[in-house]
Amino acid sequence: QLVESGGGLVQAGDSLKLSCVRSGGAFSNYGVAWFRQAPGKEREVVVSINWNVGATYDADSMKGRFTISRDSTKNTVYLEMTSRQPEDTAVYYCAAKYGGLGPNPTDEYNYWGQGTQVTVSS
Repeated sequence: QLVESGGGLVQAGDSLKLSCVRSGGAFSNYGVAWFRQAPGKEREVVVSINWNVGATYDADSMKGRFTISRDSTKNTVYLEMTSRQPEDTAVYYCAAKYGGLGPNPTDEYNYWGQGTQVTVSS
């Protein structure tokens, strides 16, 4: 089970850090990604990480705007968001795929969190 936290209401230009914890086991050998879904839009990948080696993969449209990291002592993956804008308002989801250590198609992620709402006000 994946549990996200850290969402909320922020002002444009502010930073935010989201967390994703896997309960019931470690992230070893998993590829983990952050997705987001804005109202009326398709779910889109933001960034992903190979848990084993820490390699990260940015979605082309998101390059440089988000940072993904991991803490093996806490079994947690983070998403750091800086200089947020109103168009970043969305539900942010954490997803994991066992053995999917590179960037993976959305439909190959078989574990999903419930999502955390991020609202950026102007």
